[in-house]
Amino acid sequence: MFTGLVEVLGSIERVDEEGPGRRLTLAWPGLVEPLALGESVAVNGCCLTVVAAEGERFVMQAGPETLLRTNLGAAGPGDRVNLERSLRAGDRLGGHFVQGHIDTTAVLRERRTEGEWEFLAFGIDPSWTSLMVPKGSIAVDGVSLTLVGVEPDGFSVMLIPHTLAVTTLGGVRVGGRVNIETDMIARHVAKLMAVG
Repeated sequence: MFTGLVEVLGSIERVDEEGPGRRLTLAWPGLVEPLALGESVAVNGCCLTVVAAEGERFVMQAGPETLLRTNLGAAGPGDRVNLERSLRAGDRLGGHFVQGHIDTTAVLRERRTEGEWEFLAFGIDPSWTSLMVPKGSIAVDGVSLTLVGVEPDGFSVMLIPHTLAVTTLGGVRVGGRVNIETDMIARHVAKLMAVG
């Protein structure tokens, strides 16, 4: 479980193909508390397991399902990634409950500056927008955000200067693909309503 509050903007240092999966070597700049073997870390919002760690460098494996559903399948050395350690009991929850289970990806179709803020509009498969409501929560590349608007095939968000500076969203360009995790409460309610 995560909060969607990115701790650091890390980078991918190396990618090794492992059959249908990939082995990713990542860097966590300024890491103070070492990562433990088996620990969960959200990489662009995707929950992965640490399989090796030394200092600021650590290794994670991504299976075929992860590579298919997320933007990690197209990621390569030098790419920046949002990193967040898992939530511990007693931690403050400043974002919203994020599982690290990516639903799908979305494509940035519009970006415009409004003062110091930026408006971003994304296109997404229409089957996902029924789980979104204006002023509700969404995780975009692992960043907890508030939905501004929801359309049949897309949604929009506004980013403050801090978010632009410390996450990958500051650099995403029109046509760029981002990971999406819809609000887990909305998913459960939709499932219950379908059963009833």
